[in-house]
Amino acid sequence: MPTGTNVPVTQDWGAVNVGRGALNAKPKTSRAVDAARASGKLATEKRYGAGGNASAHSSTVMSARKLEEATDVGTIAKVDKSLSKAIMQARTAKKMTQKELATAINEKPQVVAEYESGKAIPNPQIIGKLERKLGCKLPRPGKSKAPPKAGAAGAKGKTGAKTGVTRGGPPKRR
Repeated sequence: MPTGTNVPVTQDWGAVNVGRGALNAKPKTSRAVDAARASGKLATEKRYGAGGNASAHSSTVMSARKLEEATDVGTIAKVDKSLSKAIMQARTAKKMTQKELATAINEKPQVVAEYESGKAIPNPQIIGKLERKLGCKLPRPGKSKAPPKAGAAGAKGKTGAKTGVTRGGPPKRR
């Protein structure tokens, strides 16, 4: 020991836990977890989005729940039979299974199965992926067309010269 220091030499004789000990024992059973939570020794937190490995575009769980909770007629649009039939025909023409098609478009096989069965809620992004992979145009779910106005029937009968003005824009060039 050096001799010229003014610091007193002391030793720390505190308890040291080497190896496994009961100091940080975690409760193993649900009853022990509940008891520790009640006594204040344990705090749990719910992480946002924890445990989710869902596809970015598929919301199969949410869509199924929405379909079950829907009470109004026509509130949730489902895939049209013509679209599901077209997907099925194009897939079989390419000799692909539902699983192969799903992996090719980076979706779950359940998504393709729901589209083919007509239970899925139409998503334009998924339909676009299917069109690119299958190499054909699929019938898109259209918006419901408004009934024609009463004044439109009379306007059809009149065929006059075009004025050269587009509706809501500048005059047309010649």
